[in-house]
Amino acid sequence: MRPAPALAFLALAGAAPPALSQAPDDRATPVEGLTVTATRIPQPGFDVPAAIDVVDARAISEGKAQVNLSESLGRVPGIVVQNRQNYAQDLQVSSRGFGARSTFGVRGVRLIADGIPATMPDGQGQAATFALASADRIEVLRGPFSSLYGNASGGVVQVFTRDGPPDPTLDLFLASGSYGTRKAGLLASTQAGQVNLIGDVSRFETDGYREHSRAVRDTANVKVAMPLAGGKLTLVANALDQPDTQDPLGLNRAQFEADPRQVDPSAILFDTRKSIRQSQLGAVHEAALTPADSLQVRLYGGSRRVVQFLGQSGDTPLGSGGVVDLDRSYGGAGLRWTHAFTVGGGEATVTAGFDFDRLDERRRGFVNDLGEQGALRRDEDDRVSNRDVFAQAGWRFAPAWRASLGARRSRVQFESRDFYVTGPNPDDSGSQSYSRTTPVAGLVFMASPRWNVYANAGEGFETPTFAELAYRPGGATGLNFALKPARSRHGEMGVKGRLAEGARVTAALFRIDTRDEIVTNGSSGGRTDFRNASRTRRDGLELSAESRLGAGFEAVVAGTWLDARFTEAFTTGTPAVTVPAGNRLPGVPPVVLHGEFVWRHAASGFHAGAEVHHAGRVFVNEANVDSAASYTVTNLRVGIESRAGGVTFKAFARVDNVTDRRYAGSVIVAEARGRYFEPAPERNFLVGLTASASF
Repeated sequence: MRPAPALAFLALAGAAPPALSQAPDDRATPVEGLTVTATRIPQPGFDVPAAIDVVDARAISEGKAQVNLSESLGRVPGIVVQNRQNYAQDLQVSSRGFGARSTFGVRGVRLIADGIPATMPDGQGQAATFALASADRIEVLRGPFSSLYGNASGGVVQVFTRDGPPDPTLDLFLASGSYGTRKAGLLASTQAGQVNLIGDVSRFETDGYREHSRAVRDTANVKVAMPLAGGKLTLVANALDQPDTQDPLGLNRAQFEADPRQVDPSAILFDTRKSIRQSQLGAVHEAALTPADSLQVRLYGGSRRVVQFLGQSGDTPLGSGGVVDLDRSYGGAGLRWTHAFTVGGGEATVTAGFDFDRLDERRRGFVNDLGEQGALRRDEDDRVSNRDVFAQAGWRFAPAWRASLGARRSRVQFESRDFYVTGPNPDDSGSQSYSRTTPVAGLVFMASPRWNVYANAGEGFETPTFAELAYRPGGATGLNFALKPARSRHGEMGVKGRLAEGARVTAALFRIDTRDEIVTNGSSGGRTDFRNASRTRRDGLELSAESRLGAGFEAVVAGTWLDARFTEAFTTGTPAVTVPAGNRLPGVPPVVLHGEFVWRHAASGFHAGAEVHHAGRVFVNEANVDSAASYTVTNLRVGIESRAGGVTFKAFARVDNVTDRRYAGSVIVAEARGRYFEPAPERNFLVGLTASASF
């Protein structure tokens, strides 16, 4: 870490002038006044003994396509969300370095939407089903309190859908931009008696910045809330259909430097692509049993079908196949009881509950016969489930002090039944379970009405995902049940300040020590297997500030310094290569800086803004043999809001990467053929229009 820039950043944030008096904006609720639920005990975010940020509806939607989390989470320190320009592989989301190695899907970070998990019991999730067009807010929790949600070490990202307005309302959204990017969405919402309803459907299309990266994504999300049995019942249904999404794969160094828009020839030869179809239904019931007791019950279930054509044939005697066919059904239930009481003259709250989640997967692999499905090479039924119990308590034991304690007992069970028992293929059926108790404790000192100081400590638990268990080292068949879960110890200190209405500053200093970090072991023939490293350490500093500066100006800045290294040497790969102590964790930028500056003219409804984003150098594998260079990009946007004939119009235009910089926006960690680099778009444009009418 580099403390001098960090201190200068904090001093600048602390010197931000107080906000001028102005009319309240119901689209921009002061973040410090929100009641957050990320620690399971609802309380003001200012009083939570952990690093937590809330991104409101305006920050999610204003001047954005509302397709990816990467559009709005740049303002959150500690979180890195990379839009890989590859919709066949989803976003790359990491928190304090956890999840950076994931080549597809999100792992190490728990994803939740309206109380329903978007992360499976093995710790892997998908963010594509998040309905950002109807989102009220996104809560982002980092640090050890995330372990109270189970199999996640880095953090928790929760999306909450807003409630419908009193009158029936229709919103139409249209956007168009560079590289054939188009989006159309329709949102309907209302309050009908005691039933609140909001639903949105959308289609997103892109030809892609690179060759062979076309995608079409249809999504739908519906939330219905109504009173039931003395409480509130919320029903949530969503669906995703994304057929034949082209996968441009990564590029090696020479390809990237010659032409970042090209694809590796194997992507064309094998017609690499991915099709996804998912549907899900969930219910959450919350009720007050007594003035001091409340109960929450959740149930959910869904199905997900994935067919992916990879960049190799898989036509080997022990190969898994170059076509992966996954047919999944999943579901779960949870219960949470909360009791409020007074002890020692101070307010206290206790919460306890359990979570049960299960995923059943029919997995088959076939030869990729030049883009066509060939012979069967893998056939098995897999199952993973978790049975967890948790408890936590918060106690304001003195006027200026509040303590929080919690623990979770997790048991994750993997099972596999092999049906491909033929020729050289033995029966690779088997099972494995992982168990761990993860405690956490936090303390807040309310130094003044404007300043809180906190500290916390705890442990994390991160099992392998099915994708990481899929292959054994050396080409052996069956799941790699020798892989251990990663165990981490977290310590954090922080400060939160409210400088004036609409102005805040936060800082968090942390250290994380991890045993048995899961790392890439080797890749061949499209098969990537994993192993455990000995020890790693993450030392980090997160800073953020936001303020209404007066005269219509607003500013948001966020910075993260993260020194993530292996602290013990280990060997990996075939032939074995020694990774020395001191090497950096791949995929983790050591510094990320983000700033937004906006001016609003209230009388005309016009606004203009600039965004600057910087990310440091990122290594591509554990041996640190190559890296993606650091980069800084600037984005500009303008927008206007007006009303005519009972219809409210919002229009915007934005230019991203104004300086037309060529850079790798993300890397594929330890890619088998050295195709590490995923190029980001050069200068590109987007215009959008929303028309909203109430009846």
